[in-house]
Amino acid sequence: MLSINREALRITKMLLDNPELYGVTIERLPSGATVIDTGLKTRGGYLTGLRITEIAMGGLGTAHLTFMNYGALRLSSIVVETSHPTAALFASQLAGWRIKVGEYSADGSGPARALACKPSKLFQRIGYRDSSDEAVLILETSAEPPDEAAVLIAKACNVEPKNLYLILTSTSSLAGSIQISGRIVETAFFRLDYLGLDPKRALYAVGCAPIMPPHPDWRRAMGRYEDALTYGGAANFLVDLEEDEELRRYAEQTPSSNSKDYGKPSYEIYSSVEFDFTKIDPALFAPAYITLTNLRTGTTYSRGQINIELLRKALE
Repeated sequence: MLSINREALRITKMLLDNPELYGVTIERLPSGATVIDTGLKTRGGYLTGLRITEIAMGGLGTAHLTFMNYGALRLSSIVVETSHPTAALFASQLAGWRIKVGEYSADGSGPARALACKPSKLFQRIGYRDSSDEAVLILETSAEPPDEAAVLIAKACNVEPKNLYLILTSTSSLAGSIQISGRIVETAFFRLDYLGLDPKRALYAVGCAPIMPPHPDWRRAMGRYEDALTYGGAANFLVDLEEDEELRRYAEQTPSSNSKDYGKPSYEIYSSVEFDFTKIDPALFAPAYITLTNLRTGTTYSRGQINIELLRKALE
């Protein structure tokens, strides 16, 4: 079985070997854990965001830049792909580990989750667990983690702290924006799973989403980034299903336009519930457009729409 931590570490070492190129800083905590800052106090950049996206997918996917036309808008966009959706997206990229130590908190994603099995029920269901003496975790955070957090993470992963690599990403940074748009296939996969698709039935996935310019207000920044997925993101999955009717149902129910909250900028939606995401219709956390192909029959269904007007509003 592929080790997503070992695969991700190959890419992580690119940042470690050339910090000036990627605009990152590297710090060693007292426990020996390595912290790579990609946007809290450093400038990061496009290349950095691409590499973080690939690390988030456990090294089992690729990410590259392109330009896409969204009506009169011509925006830089990210294209991501994986031939190992379950391991790359659910065992790794999903932000499924909430780190909290004292006053410090962060959302953890990346391959270290597959060592700690966070959340455990998900890993039991997908039947994947990594084996590695080195661990890589991405922390979406507004502050540097204390050494106690690194020790806690290393213990949960059953690795020595000196073999733990923590990659910090900020909502208000360019690299942070890129890696969120780079979650377009994971967003679609999460929605498909919610609708009942067996994750193991998905064999290939590719997606594209616009990259929104950062905003100094993290709330507005988060609204922009979610708009990129909800109103501008598209994902294609090749799946193995017995019935095309099942394929059609997933295609019809996946797009974000199915949500009762659809039609307003994400910032307005989030503000109305004081950024309590549990109060938002989960159907909103989905791609704007989905294409599903059944490899058994060759049948393809596409549903949804790119909402150009709301993408434009997000940039105002």
